[in-house]
Amino acid sequence: MHPMKLAAAAITAFTAILGASGAWASQPTPWQMTFQPAATPIMERVTAFNELVFWIILVITLFVLALLLFIVVRFRASANPVPSKTTHNTVLEVLWTVIPIVILIVIAIPSFKLLYYIDEVPESELTIKVVGHQWYWSYEYPDHEIAFDSNMIPEDELKAGQIRLLEVDNRVMVPVATNVRIIMTADDVIHAWSVPAFGIKFDTVPGRLAETWIHVNKEGVYYGQCSELCGTAHSKMPIAVEAVSKAKFEAWLKEAKVKFATAPASREFASEQPLVPVQ
Repeated sequence: MHPMKLAAAAITAFTAILGASGAWASQPTPWQMTFQPAATPIMERVTAFNELVFWIILVITLFVLALLLFIVVRFRASANPVPSKTTHNTVLEVLWTVIPIVILIVIAIPSFKLLYYIDEVPESELTIKVVGHQWYWSYEYPDHEIAFDSNMIPEDELKAGQIRLLEVDNRVMVPVATNVRIIMTADDVIHAWSVPAFGIKFDTVPGRLAETWIHVNKEGVYYGQCSELCGTAHSKMPIAVEAVSKAKFEAWLKEAKVKFATAPASREFASEQPLVPVQ
């Protein structure tokens, strides 16, 4: 087998094995060309909207290519020694004005529906507060009086199977099949809490409060990173969200209430900042 084909087959097999084991649910993969598999209703709608726009772009591209080829062949100098002096064509001018408007409307309607769906937070069973710091995340479960920091595990401390630049010491834990409200802010500079499999990418702005929600459909670990340049260690602010069954989540809550009962002073400072909802 050709070395490139062999490498591609090995990557595919390795990915399938990890997916079957449930070690992780979504992370970047070598040569990935598409979105990560959708893990929330939001990401399912983002993927569907992307596919709609892709096909519209494809049709437009093929039409323009065909038109260019037709013009090159039909109006080449040898076939058209006396060029046309036509300057206006009412039908064409109406068409190239109306058709783009129709295309934009076709794109705009599902786009606005998607934005509204993301922005409208449903009734939630759990609330998580996310605070961005230079250069780590902190999380609070206000309903359960739990708060902890989440730092990237250095490369020289990684264990077998852990992912470089994506693994953290304390993961965010959420139950599957549950509406989870997420509120976000920062205490120093602008960060961005982004988890591709959730379809979530929100700036965390000091003194302002952003809000969104997730409803994870499948157990596993979902990875993300800070997506706003925030300083020298910007690349070392990974996000790891572990979705577990409701029974496992309840068990984790009992342990976490003991382990993470006291919030660090840095987080207390962030919590005391006046927050302005993002409009």
